[in-house]
Amino acid sequence: MSDGKDQGEPGKKPSALLYDGRRLSVADHRPVEEFPLALTVNGVDLATLIASPHDLTYLVAGFLRLQGLVRSADDILALSVCQDSGAAFIKIRGEGPGRLKPTLTSGCGSGITFNLDLPPPSPGDPTGGHPVFSPDDIYATMGEMARRAELHKARGGTHSSAVGDGRTVLLHAEDIGRHNTLDRIAGEALFKGIDLSGKILATSGRVSSEMVAKAAALGIALIASRTSPTDMAVRMCREQGITLVGYARGTRFTIYAHPWRIATPPEEEKIAGITGVILAGGASRRMGSNKALLPYQSGKLIEAIHRQMAALFDEILLVTNTPELFDFLPCRKVPDQIPGLGALSGIHSGLRHSPTPFVFVFACDMPHLNPDLIRRMASLAVGCDVVIPESGEGMEPLHAIYGKHALGPMEEALHAGEGRIVDFFDKVTVRRVSPEEVSRFDPRFLSFRNLNTPQDISRLRQEVTPAGGTEVGKPKTA
Repeated sequence: MSDGKDQGEPGKKPSALLYDGRRLSVADHRPVEEFPLALTVNGVDLATLIASPHDLTYLVAGFLRLQGLVRSADDILALSVCQDSGAAFIKIRGEGPGRLKPTLTSGCGSGITFNLDLPPPSPGDPTGGHPVFSPDDIYATMGEMARRAELHKARGGTHSSAVGDGRTVLLHAEDIGRHNTLDRIAGEALFKGIDLSGKILATSGRVSSEMVAKAAALGIALIASRTSPTDMAVRMCREQGITLVGYARGTRFTIYAHPWRIATPPEEEKIAGITGVILAGGASRRMGSNKALLPYQSGKLIEAIHRQMAALFDEILLVTNTPELFDFLPCRKVPDQIPGLGALSGIHSGLRHSPTPFVFVFACDMPHLNPDLIRRMASLAVGCDVVIPESGEGMEPLHAIYGKHALGPMEEALHAGEGRIVDFFDKVTVRRVSPEEVSRFDPRFLSFRNLNTPQDISRLRQEVTPAGGTEVGKPKTA
């Protein structure tokens, strides 16, 4: 845990924490190095190159060649690179260089830097009233940034950045240069009078020292990127009191500086004796595309469901006949053993492969898991073969607990061609959870709402979009 004083010693592996959707753990990752090298040519301070620290002689010679200052190796009379001081001293044939005309490229610049005055370093005190964000705030801001990247979707080759408060994205920009996206946001905020201090900056590109310097000038509290930071960016964030998050993809991210600003939820004890089973075998005919892979909460719908299930159960099984579509999910994938009979085939396969006496079965198109309701159902499983909740529409078999003793009757129904899930219920012990009892935990019965059509997706998005802004947090559940 960084307190703002661990500035990162040269040669020492910086500390980082991995958040996997459930808990924090020490991460074994050293950011790529960013090395400033000041060039002095014939006694003239020419430029500062920001580069990787290897083969610097080649870097300097190539820079001089492409700037037209030398034509051959014979034109370089002396070249000395001091790694400790970050300086290169060069003597070339002929007159010394004149003033270089700066050209700021779309990538990482042409080697010419402009000094940015940084604000006084933040003490990084968790008790000082600084903003604190949840992992869902980060997922949601990253997801909204990706959803707004219309230029990238149409043509590719661009970067995106977005600034928000964890619930609403305030500004978004695209450009072929990642640094330019932040300049665009800063300019728009200036004209519109928007204060960006204490906000989240999400970016699609690498976080360099220049990106951190610009973010610090805007008062940004947290930077999150889909890719990696540099070591200098990590050091600057620690000095400036900025929380730095890299590799924010799906349900995971790595924290490089000031983890106290991210309020990871307290990890509750897992439900013993039950395996979580996600059914991902539907045809999605009415939706027109695979429902499990729909964009949702900065990733895919099934990633959000897996994240919630993993917080409840030690093991998750995904029942699918197309496991290659779900390689990104860190769980075991199993196929139907008696295929062709719909959801009952999936429940049977999950129960057959489960290492525990019970499974909790949930469909991949139901985004509103309610942990309190599931824990209540789990408490009723002893002495039962099926624990199934009821809504106003009847029993909800795709949000239910099934025990191993139900395997025999389940297989009889399958071999008889009876694909309805309830067809074997008269041969097992069933505990129904009444609508009244369900409503104590889920008054709107959102746990049983699934997504079947594009209109369902539209309604879900409307639920999380208030008037006058783009809401990017969790859907309302009560």
